[in-house]
Amino acid sequence: MKLTIVYDNEAKEGLQKGWGFSCLIETGYNNILFDTGWDGHALLDNMEKLSIDPKSIDTLVLSHQHWDHIGGVTTFLNRNADVDLYVPSSFSANLKKEMATRINGKLYGMKDPGEICRNVYTTGELGDQTKEQALVLRSENDNYIVTGCAHPGMLAITEAASSFGNISGIFGGLHDSQEYGVFKDMQMIGAGHCTSHKDVIRKMYPDNFVKIFAGYTIEL
Repeated sequence: MKLTIVYDNEAKEGLQKGWGFSCLIETGYNNILFDTGWDGHALLDNMEKLSIDPKSIDTLVLSHQHWDHIGGVTTFLNRNADVDLYVPSSFSANLKKEMATRINGKLYGMKDPGEICRNVYTTGELGDQTKEQALVLRSENDNYIVTGCAHPGMLAITEAASSFGNISGIFGGLHDSQEYGVFKDMQMIGAGHCTSHKDVIRKMYPDNFVKIFAGYTIEL
């Protein structure tokens, strides 16, 4: 299983950076785009430079209804509408209706934990105010979390993700979470996008901290 950060606040030389997050997950069975950042043109430009064909993506998953995670949806779907789309069930009815008209696949409103596709699971919709779903990736020996912003809090996300097995790592935006103890048994902590306390996490877990950015890729 391969994970590539396509859009982030930071980017390697030659790629565009911007406020938001998006990553590609290649499982060997499905190609999943998780979030789209806010600028769809930057998203597609980064994909081109990373040799990612938008039409190779068969599944689009959106973490939550904030512009920096769904702003690029229309631009992406104009390039590839042949996807199934998974969103938290709390997405507004009008937005779900609009998105459903733009895809050739099916739209699923996710409320409970469950399978997205082989070896990829959603935590289900979490949080009291900002509703958000995260993904759990099941590799051969370990499970990893991919999160957009972690608005529900890291404790809630890791508890939900742990129902699928032991969590070995996390990638994505961790917002302003100060629940640092959830990382103590993780082998990889890829804190990006909106993570407010990145330096604290790096100092607490220097051997496990991973700097992520648009262009970062890892085989899980």
